[in-house]
Amino acid sequence: MPNRARDWLNQAIRDLEQAEDSRRAGRHEWACFAAQQATEKAVKALHLQLGQEAWGHVVAMLLKELPETVSVPDELIEKGRVLDNFYIPSRYPDSHPEGAPFEHYGPLQSEEAIRYAGEIIAFVRSQMA
Repeated sequence: MPNRARDWLNQAIRDLEQAEDSRRAGRHEWACFAAQQATEKAVKALHLQLGQEAWGHVVAMLLKELPETVSVPDELIEKGRVLDNFYIPSRYPDSHPEGAPFEHYGPLQSEEAIRYAGEIIAFVRSQMA
């Protein structure tokens, strides 16, 4: 079976571009979600590159589950935790006490999400090079 790690990484990069497009359009909730998805796919790409199968959607856990041969900085795991908070609440109205998701996310959150996703994707790319 062919290794699809590059396909996962390429989609991660495209998802990050979608996050940036959504941010520019003022759809900050979607920017946050797309940034989380980009990061999740990038880390899964690294797992595949290393011959591992990865399941789940929790970026911090996916980073922790990388082999010991990959030294993941604690700071990146913390940034993964921030991104993990955008997986469900950015999409579902019942994730907040009241208000639709778009009312809970703004430029501050989307800028941070995109920056953190970019840092984790850069780390993955360096490991896959």
